[in-house]
Amino acid sequence: MRITKNTTIGELLQMDPEIGNVLTSIGMHCLGCPSAQRETLEQAADVHGLDADDLVEDIKGFMEA
Repeated sequence: MRITKNTTIGELLQMDPEIGNVLTSIGMHCLGCPSAQRETLEQAADVHGLDADDLVEDIKGFMEA
């Protein structure tokens, strides 16, 4: 699956549950919340004051490691 700004948190966690560690390390602590599961990376980045493109690249780097 291709990871984009439109990928949801739920989709990411289904691909690799360990991605939760990356997200919590940058301050996204409500991963289990039902609304967070449907939130896109772009929406999550906006809520947490992050750049969505940087977040996507960080996640891709983690997934490739």
